[in-house]
Amino acid sequence: MLCHGEGLLSSLTALLALALALSRSPALACLLPAGLCLALHLLALEPAAPRSAQRVLRPRGAAARIAHRGGAHDAPENTLAAIRQAAENGATGVELDLEFSADGVPILMHDDTVERTTDGAGRLQDLTFEEIRKLNPSAKHRLRSQFQGEKVPTLREAVVESMHHNLTIYFDVKGHANQAVDALKQLYQEFPDLYNSSIVCSFMPDVVYKMRQADRNVVTALTHRPWQLSHLGDGTPRFSSCWKHYLYVVMDVILDWSLHSFLWQLCGVSAVLIQKNFISQDYVRHWSSRGIQVVAWTVNTFAEKSYYESVLDCNYITDSLVEDCDPHY
Repeated sequence: MLCHGEGLLSSLTALLALALALSRSPALACLLPAGLCLALHLLALEPAAPRSAQRVLRPRGAAARIAHRGGAHDAPENTLAAIRQAAENGATGVELDLEFSADGVPILMHDDTVERTTDGAGRLQDLTFEEIRKLNPSAKHRLRSQFQGEKVPTLREAVVESMHHNLTIYFDVKGHANQAVDALKQLYQEFPDLYNSSIVCSFMPDVVYKMRQADRNVVTALTHRPWQLSHLGDGTPRFSSCWKHYLYVVMDVILDWSLHSFLWQLCGVSAVLIQKNFISQDYVRHWSSRGIQVVAWTVNTFAEKSYYESVLDCNYITDSLVEDCDPHY
């Protein structure tokens, strides 16, 4: 992937050369990159204050250990029990997934259906909060007998629990950009301490951009995995159709180039959350030179954690704070 380009200048130079080759007109070739550069300058959002970003991303002055979905291996994911368990196990923070019920209540849930983690069935968009609240989010967990009586929590409940344990919160927004931004903005207004103890992350640039537009004090990050559109996390192609597969491969190349060339600047992010297999010392230095911190996901062995902490000095997101567990993509 195009992860180690020389930045926006090299991208615009390449675009200029391409436009020149296609148009055979120097004037027209110059207009395209110049116009894009001007648009970026006008539309780009400033990142949150460096001091705020530092407090969020390095709350204890060292690489932060973030419990993925609250620590999905150690407790039922996205539950209050997971947050408490993460704190007990020594996490610096928790990553929590934001979704919505059919009646618009912000809740913690990774999927847009409830089958994988609960004893229920159906799509979130078809289930009211009252119906979701009756489900057991521990039902499919390997330690379900130890976590009886858990309920799917509201976003607010999760924030209160996390703040009680002094945990940094990584809000992972799955979609619903406008709805998510409104819900998060209300939380930041109700709990101003979140400005120094939370970050809003998403694979979707529009979510991050709208969050920065709504509140310039919120620390934000873009999440990325190369080849995410065309391949599953284990490398399996998403599509059996040949033409569709290669169409999405092209889209992946464009997305990767966009992230590393201008999206980070356009959205005003303070960090990038990158799948661990694509991170190296050079990659961390690449982003550090731009004032951006790298957070790795999902780091699930002690050997990997030691490498990220001592060699890369890099925050990481993990499914377990207490033992090695299966890879998660």
